[in-house]
Amino acid sequence: MEILKSEEDGSLEKELAENLTDIEGSLNGLEEKVILSGKYDSYPSVINIHPGAGGTESQDWAEMLFRMYTRWIDKRGFSYIVNDYQAGEEAGIKNITFTVTGRNAYGLLKSEKGIHRLVRISPFDSSKRRHTSFASVDVIPFFDKDIDIKINKEDLKIETFKSSSAGGQHVNVTDSAVRITHLPTNIVVQCQNERSQTLNKQTAIQILKSKLFELERKKNIEEIDKVRGEKKEIGWGNQIRSYTLQPYQLIKDHRTGIEIGDVGSVLDGNIDMLIRGFLEKKLYKA
Repeated sequence: MEILKSEEDGSLEKELAENLTDIEGSLNGLEEKVILSGKYDSYPSVINIHPGAGGTESQDWAEMLFRMYTRWIDKRGFSYIVNDYQAGEEAGIKNITFTVTGRNAYGLLKSEKGIHRLVRISPFDSSKRRHTSFASVDVIPFFDKDIDIKINKEDLKIETFKSSSAGGQHVNVTDSAVRITHLPTNIVVQCQNERSQTLNKQTAIQILKSKLFELERKKNIEEIDKVRGEKKEIGWGNQIRSYTLQPYQLIKDHRTGIEIGDVGSVLDGNIDMLIRGFLEKKLYKA
C-alpha cells in the first residue's frame, strides 16, 4: 500500500486486492469461530412456530415464517425434518415443530427466538384492510446423543393419534403419532413424521429431553414457574422483529436496529444479515 501511494503498478494492485480478499475471508472465518463458540452452538436445533391471536391471519403468518426458514435451510445446505404439524382450518398452520441439522445450526438459529410481527393488507379481508399479526418462534438445541436427563416413566402421559403430516405426505391411517406430556413441568411434545409409533416415541422423548435440559441450564426444575413467567405474550411491544409489507416495505430487527427494505428477499430466506447482526451485537456486548 505504501509503494502504491508513490507509484502505479498494475501487478502490485492485483496482488494487494488478492491479499485483502484472503485476509477478509480469514477474518470472517475467525469471527464466526468466536461468535459461534457457545457450548451448544454446534448442535442441531429444534424450532417451534406458534401463531398468536388472530385466527387465519396469524396462522398464515406462521406458515410464511416456516417457508422463510426452510428457504434459508436449503440455501445453507442444511436439512430439516418436520416432527409435528397442525394445519390451520382455512390456511396456514396452528403449530409446527421441526428439527434442523447442519453446521452450527443452533448457534445460528438461536437469533430467531422471539416474537415476529407482520403488517400487511390481509388477503383474507374482503375490505382490504391492513392487519397486524404475530407469531412466536422458539429455538432450543437438539441433543441427538444421550444426555444426562433422567425421566421417570410415571411422570409421562403418552397418547397416540392419527398422523396429519404437512402436505399429506406419509400419512399413516393407524395411530402412529405420539403425544407425550411431562406431568411435573406440563411440557407437551408431539411427533408424527416417522412411519412407526416406536420411532415417533423415540424422537419425542429426545425432544422432551432437549426441552428439559434447556430448563436445567437455568438450574433446578423448581425454577420452571419462574422461567415460564419470563415468556412474552405473543402481541404488541414484545416483538424482536417487524416485517412491514404495507404501506411501505421494511424489515426492522428491534434488538440490533438493522433495517432491510427488500422484504421479499428476506421472506425468501436471505436472513444471514439479520442473524449475523444479532450474534455480533451479543458478542461485542459481552
